[in-house]
Order: sequence, then structure tokens, then C-alpha cells
Amino acid sequence: MTVKRVKQQLVQLVIGVSVSIGAVAANAAIQPPTMDNTAYVLMDYNTGEILAQKNANQPLPPASLTKMMTSYIIEQRLASGDLSEDEQVLMSENAWCRGSSSQSCMYVPVNQTASVIDMLRGIIIQSGNDASKAMAEHIAGSESSFAILMNEQAQKLGMENTNFMNSTGMPDEGHEASALDLAKLARAIIKNSGEYYDLYAEKEFTYNGITQGNRNALLATDPTVDGLKTGHTNAAGYCLVASSERDDMRLISVIMGTKSAQDRADQSRELLNWGYGHFTTVTKAPAGQFVSKIPVWFGEAEEIELATADNLKILTTKTQKNKITTVVDIPESLEAPITKGQEIGKMMAVIEGKAVASTPIIATNDVEQSGFFSRMWQHVVRWAQNLF
Repeated sequence: MTVKRVKQQLVQLVIGVSVSIGAVAANAAIQPPTMDNTAYVLMDYNTGEILAQKNANQPLPPASLTKMMTSYIIEQRLASGDLSEDEQVLMSENAWCRGSSSQSCMYVPVNQTASVIDMLRGIIIQSGNDASKAMAEHIAGSESSFAILMNEQAQKLGMENTNFMNSTGMPDEGHEASALDLAKLARAIIKNSGEYYDLYAEKEFTYNGITQGNRNALLATDPTVDGLKTGHTNAAGYCLVASSERDDMRLISVIMGTKSAQDRADQSRELLNWGYGHFTTVTKAPAGQFVSKIPVWFGEAEEIELATADNLKILTTKTQKNKITTVVDIPESLEAPITKGQEIGKMMAVIEGKAVASTPIIATNDVEQSGFFSRMWQHVVRWAQNLF
């Protein structure tokens, strides 16, 4: 590791600290996979960078991938306390599923209730249209009002090519989402839903004496896959958003518009394997790693230890992983007072002269100002040192 003390060239390095993985992939001449679908996206969860894409921003019918937003809103309300798991939700006649084979259902009887947590499982695992509508009515009064909440949340997540008209994904004019937007939504679910994300990996759910399996076939064939959601309508084709975690890396794949359930599973598997085959996440420094000791002026302590605030993780191609070096940018000294956790500098990961990631360097403890006379003496010492 190279230590540099506030140099101009380092300032220039910091400017480019967030490099596009698309540029990394292009420089490495990695060809994205060719697939028979309408659109796809492969996203690195940790950075949000796109590793491969086809028609990523094209608004398309999302079918039951819509329910990821329905479940996400429920999960956030559970986390905030606005909903409770055992809160009872009415299955109205409007939301009730009459057993039609044209849609997926949880099969809560009409005018009866189910708990929020059961409804959430019915949405995620069974893809229940009835559960989605009932929860929409419970939260917002009507499904159309709930769609407004869905679109507000989509805007917060930066889903720029999405518009929700309902909570289920049933065909509706103007109801659409892009593959990139759905990847952003999946990332938010993984990041923000806490313990409720585990529900997306559950393989089956039984309600009202009816057991239904999760339609995400990858859950049964790949132990690294732990979510998220399938979808299908005639207009949308067969769709699947999946997430997989291997070693220190998590990927999110979105497949839209395939011809069969087998195709969406096979293509998701292929896309994930392609990503893991070409890219890797390297941790160059763990959180809390000692960096240096530097002098402190006018403080009760003469020096302070510095450490990394977070893991310094780098998403890179496997061909470049051994080319990563680190550069530390910290001052030669500090003046008290200093607060534990205060940012003092940065540690940067560098590949071929370009900064590709960084983490703050922080003080590991407090340093209070020394007394008046001690500070005066140190001013004299400092003045004398500057003479030579």
C-alpha cells in the first residue's frame, strides 16, 4: 500500500473514483450473452453496476413481477410499524379469486380474513392476485389508490421507465416496467426488507389447505439463488427476476419475454453463470483495518490511529483482479479536537492508474484539546519547526 500526503495528483485520482463497470467490460472485450428474449439485465448488487444488458430501458408488460413492488411496500410498512404481521386483512368480493385458471390465487375465502404475514407469503410464494388486491385495499382503500403509492415508490427508487396501474401485473393499458427498473427494485428489496427477504427463498406455502410451490425453478436447482419473482401473461411472455450470492458477490438477473417457463429458468441460470464466470468482487481492505498513526497538534494525545471505515470492495473482471493496488490519502498531521469516527482521508483502489473504488479513513478514538499553556507551547514549537 502506498501512503501519500495530500498531493494534487491524488485529488485528480479521487474525481474518477466511481468507474463504470460497462467501461471495464468493454476494455476487457467481454461479449455479453446472446439470448432469445425481449430484454435482460445483469446487475451487481453491491455496486448497482450493470454487467450485461439487452433493451434494458424498454418499458414492457411486467406481469407478476409487478408484485415485487406490492410486496416491497408491505415489507417497508411492516418494518416501520405501520403494519403488524398478525394484523387481519379482509378478502373483499372485489379482491376475491373465484378459482379461475387464468390467474394465480392464494384462495382466501371471500369476506374472510388472513394475517398480513400470510398475505405477504401468498403474494411472494403463490403469486396470489387475490392477496395482492386485498393488501392494496387494506393499505390504500382501493387498488387504484395503491397504484399511486407504487408509482411514488418507483420514483424514489429511480425507476424511470415504469408505470403501475394495478397491484398484480394483470394486463392493463399503460402498465409497464423496464428490466433495469425491475433490477433496481430487486436491489431495494434485498437491501431494505431485512428478515422479510427470506420469504423470497421459501419453496412452498400452504393456505386454506392448499399447498402451492414457488414458481422460481432456480430455488430447487441452485442453492445460491434466494429469490425473487416469476411472472407470465400472454403479452409479457415468461419472466423471472432472480438473485444469487456466491462467495463475496451477489448478482441480480432480470429476464423478460421468453417463450416458456423452462426458457426463463435456463436463461437466468446462463446469465448468472456468465456473470460469475467473468467478474469478481475483491476485498482489498476490511472495515476497521489499521492504516497509520499521525501526529496531533494541540491535543491531549500526541498521535492518533487511523483505520478504514468500511470494506474496500472492488468489482472487476477476473483478468484484472491481480492488478489492483491501494493508495491512501491522509494529511501529515491533525489538530485537536478530533472525534472518533471523523473522516480523515480516503483509501482508494486503483487499476492501471484509475481509482475504481474508495472507502473513508477515520479516527479510531477521540482526542480532546489540551490546556491553554500546552497549546501555546506547541504553537511555539510549530513556529520554530517552520523556520527550518
